[in-house]
This record gives sequence, C-alpha cells and structure tokens, in this order.
Amino acid sequence: MTDFVGRRRELKELREDIARTGLDTLSGRKAKAPRARVLLVAGRPGSGRTALAEAFVREIAEQYPDGVLRTRLTAPGGETVPTERAVRDLLEGLGHAAPAGAGEDDLSSALRTALAGRRAIVLVDDAADPNQVDALLPDTPECLVVVTAEGPLTGIPDVRPCTLGGLDTPSAVTMLAQHIGDIRVTVDPRAAEALAEECGGQPAALRLIGGWLAAHPKASVVDVSKQLHDMPPSTGGPLARGFRLVYESLPQPAQRTLRLLPLAPAGVVDSHTASALAGCSVAAAQSTLDDFAGLGLLHSSRDGLFLVPGCLAPLLQALLEAKERPAEVQLARARMLERTVRLLHSCRAMADTDEDGPVGGPEKLDGLPRALRFPDRRAAATWLDTRLPALSAAATVAVADGGLDTLARRLVSGLVRALVDHRGTAEAAPELYGLHRLVLDVAERRELHREQAAALLNLADLDAETGRTQEALERYRAALAAGKAANDPYATGRAMESVGGAYQELTDWHRAADWFGRALSQALARGERADEARLYGRLGNVHTYAGRYGDALRSWRAAAAGYRKLADVPGQAKALSEMARVQEYAGRPEESLHTCREAVELARKAEDQRLQAALQVRLADTLDRLGDPAAARLHRSAADRLLGDDPAACEIRSASD
Repeated sequence: MTDFVGRRRELKELREDIARTGLDTLSGRKAKAPRARVLLVAGRPGSGRTALAEAFVREIAEQYPDGVLRTRLTAPGGETVPTERAVRDLLEGLGHAAPAGAGEDDLSSALRTALAGRRAIVLVDDAADPNQVDALLPDTPECLVVVTAEGPLTGIPDVRPCTLGGLDTPSAVTMLAQHIGDIRVTVDPRAAEALAEECGGQPAALRLIGGWLAAHPKASVVDVSKQLHDMPPSTGGPLARGFRLVYESLPQPAQRTLRLLPLAPAGVVDSHTASALAGCSVAAAQSTLDDFAGLGLLHSSRDGLFLVPGCLAPLLQALLEAKERPAEVQLARARMLERTVRLLHSCRAMADTDEDGPVGGPEKLDGLPRALRFPDRRAAATWLDTRLPALSAAATVAVADGGLDTLARRLVSGLVRALVDHRGTAEAAPELYGLHRLVLDVAERRELHREQAAALLNLADLDAETGRTQEALERYRAALAAGKAANDPYATGRAMESVGGAYQELTDWHRAADWFGRALSQALARGERADEARLYGRLGNVHTYAGRYGDALRSWRAAAAGYRKLADVPGQAKALSEMARVQEYAGRPEESLHTCREAVELARKAEDQRLQAALQVRLADTLDRLGDPAAARLHRSAADRLLGDDPAACEIRSASD
C-alpha cells in the first residue's frame, strides 16, 4: 500500500468544515434537534475519495476519544449493502449485540442510543443513497460522520461536498515514484509529469500504470505515456486507457481469469474462487491474484482476500460480456458455487473435532481433495468469519441464478448449517434470518408453496429461539397455510405442533392443547408412531400446567405406551417419570411411588444416570410425604452417588427443595 500524497487543500477544507456555521443558522431557519456533523467527500470511482477520507480521519482521530467506526454501503462488486447489515456492523464495533430479527428502524434507534454521550467518528464509505446514510446518523453533535460518495447526498440537510478532481502534477508524480522508484522519475522528470497528466492525476489510473511500470523495469516512462496518448478516444478516459494497457499486456490465461472476476460474489476473491472460475489449480490462481494485486487490478487485504476495485468493476463486466460466451459464464459460475458448497461441507466437518480429527471419522471428508480441507477447527471458523459477506452474496447469486434448484439448496443449507455448527443458533441468528428470508422471497415470487412453508418454519423457529414469540406464532400460521397449499403433511404437522408450542410459551394452555391435538390427529391418521408419542407428551405437559391432572395422566400414559411400542426405553422412562410427577400433584403419592420405581428401572436399563438421579430424588420426596424418612435418605444417597461431580447435581438436588 502506498503512502497518501497530496490533497492538502481538501484536508484543510474538511477540517474547517467541522466547526463551520450550519446552513440552517445562516438562513435564519429554526434549527432542528442537534445531530452529528456530516462531511461528504464526493468523487468518481478511482478519484481517491476513500483514501482522502481515511487520511482525514487519521489526522483528527485524537479529537474523538471514543474511536472510529467504519462501514461500507456498496460492496466491491457494486451491490448495495443492506442498511440493516451496516447498522449491525457499527453496533458490533461499539460492543453492542443487536437483537436478531429486528427491523431497520429498531436497529437505527439502537445505534443512536449506543452513540449517545460518545465522541466518535463514523466513517461511511461508498454511499449510494442518502436514505442509507440517514439511518446511520447519530443524534449527538459530539459525533462526526464522514461519508464518501460519487455525488451529493440530496436529502441530508446541511452537507456541502468536498468534491475531488485529479491530483496536482507534483503529487501525481510522487505517487508514481512510490511505485517505480525515484530514479526513473529523476532521470526524466518531464516524462513523469507528462505521464501523470495522461493519467489525469487520477489515483486509480496512476496505480495501474505505476504497477505496470514496476513489473516492467526496462520499460520507458516516455513510451508508456505515448502509448496512452495514442489510444483512440473511444477507449475512454485515463482509467480506461490505463486498464487497457495493463490488460493487454497479460498472458491469455491471466486475461481470462481477470475477465471472470466480476462473477466473484460481492467482488471478494480468494485462490479457491479464482481457481474454480478459471478452471486452474489453487496454487496457480494464488500466483495470478498476487500478480493482479501488484498491478493495481485488485486490492489485497490482511486476511488473504482480494477485492475487485469498484472503479474497475464496470470495465471488467464489459470485458466479460464481450469476450465470454453465456454458456461459459454459466459453467464458470456453477464451478465457483460448487466449490463453495464443498468448502462449506469441509468447514462443517471441522466444527465438531477432537485431537484425532472430525468426530465421526475421516468419512466426513470423503471425496474432498486435500486442498479443500482445513487443518483444524480454528482455521475453519476463521475462514467462515472472513468469507461470510462473500458467502452470503454467493447464496444470493445461487438463488438468483437457479431459483431454488439443487445447487442453490445445497449452498444455502450448507451455509446455514456451518453457521449453526460453528457459532450456535443465537449468535448466528442475524445471518440466518437473511438466508431464510432470501429463500422465502424467491418461494413467494415463484409460488413454490413447499419451499415457502420450509422458509417460514425456519424463520419462525428463529423468532421463537430469540424470544419473539408473537412473531413466531404469526409465521407458524403462515407456514401452515403454505403447507396446506403444497399438500405437504410434514410441513402442516410441524406447523400445527409449532403453533401449539407458541401458545404454550404464551401460557395460553387451552389453545396450546387444541393445536397439539390437531397435530396428533394428523399423526394418528398417518400412522406416524414417533410423532404420536411425542405429541401425547406435549399434550400431557400442557394439561399439567393447566392443572387438568386427569387429562395429563391419560396423555402421559398414552405417550409411555407409544414409546414402549417403539422400543424407545429412554422415552418410556421419561414419560413414566412425568406420570409420577402428575400423580404427586394430584395427591396420589402411593401411585406416584409405584410409577416412579418403574421409571427408575427403565432409566437404569437405558443407562441414563441423570434421569435415574432425578427419579431417586423424587422417590425420596414422596417417601418423606408418606412418613418414611429412612427410606428417603437411602434414595437421596443413591442420587448423590449417581451424580458425583456432575455440574447438574445442584440443579437436580435443588428441584426437591
């Protein structure tokens, strides 16, 4: 990375702009509620607007002790970043966890609350829409917002842009010298000045030409300047001419790799992406990407990724459309998405590892070449974290490209499972919401009722797990309607059971029992014996909470019988233990004692020590109430022996207190 040069006038203008009188005050209009000052650096892609904003922030950082928060509103490939994602990034930078599933307004409010009383800089890069920026603006005047954009932000009041043109000639020559060395500039300073002028003082063009000259140490500065000058006007401006010179000097395989880079999701490239797109080895792809970065065709990052510069994205896209046949583009994209699926599979396999490798044995990685395998769990988790924006974009590409075909399903499913396996559902919830909404949008547009039901169930499960029970209930009902439209008994059964679970969470026992009963009726009609036993148990729970002990006992008895027919000994033991609990509540301690002893025998047969211990404690409590303290002590001692140093011991013991 080269050092920042020039722009002294613009930096001074930005510093002075911080304290200037607002336009509302000058016009005599009544000032609105205090808010952060917004400074805008405006310039065309490749003008160095981001570099100027970063240099300015470094100069004034000491005046803002609460630090600098950064977000980008346009991906390197040109796609708009959802405002929700930008707000979450800023909240994470502040150490605040945003509620999963929250809408844009709630997130913006949370951000403003988090910034209240702070003195911080918010650097918003590459804004495309003033509405995006407005959602990020703090309400406190102690904060400063620095925005980069191509043009003015109409709709954001009191913002005067600092508009960038080209670098002055001395600064442009200095930038060239950073790439090619002082000697080549000193030997022929006029040639260097002429070259800087041919580049229009545009930093992106200077970076390309400087990179090319650095890679060709014997090339003459004069000749390069003449080549640029002699290009026909139809080639375009300085950036387009510089890009053409660099592109045409590349070997044919490298040219093709470069042409295919617009297919990289979110403009993020690594060796696997380039390898899959170009159909070459990972090592060859890595070497090519390194060369591209040296030439200024890509930006390299610290985590081994490369970014397609936004200013070059249109030029690359034009080459792709002009030089590659649609069938070849489709094949390259399919190779890239298939590679992503395989890497996600490898990532998931490493989520559950021990010192001997993936739990379950090496068969988890069967069929994967060594180049696609991660050395350990930490490497897999790091890959997932650093590639997540690109992986999310890949899911969007897969769905957009093939609707919900097999490849798209596998990619979305693989990403969902990798996130859950490595992060857990709660931590991964914001990303999971986005993925399931993506599937839901496509399913709704194309009237794919089965997929719609599945996406709604997944979203509702997320709502339920993050405490948004009412929202979950509404989505479960919508999933039920979609399941019926698809004539999908699995989706309708699961939706009915989940509606019952939501009502149970809302302590509406009557409706919960009604919906569990509906789901049970369907399971009985279809002969789904495992579902029958589980649903009898859920009915037993609801009746117990409602104090309907007779109904609860009938349900638990039916659940125990169902588990017995399934030869599910642990399930039968747990059902009997719940029967014993209800019998105790109903004032039938002798029956509870008999049922509990039967459950203990089954738990012993199932080798479930925790359940055995809990039942021993329950037996002790019942014997105490029946007036046999000596026998009660024996059962408590047995529970203690079973639990030993189990962390759950205190919980089980305290349940009897």
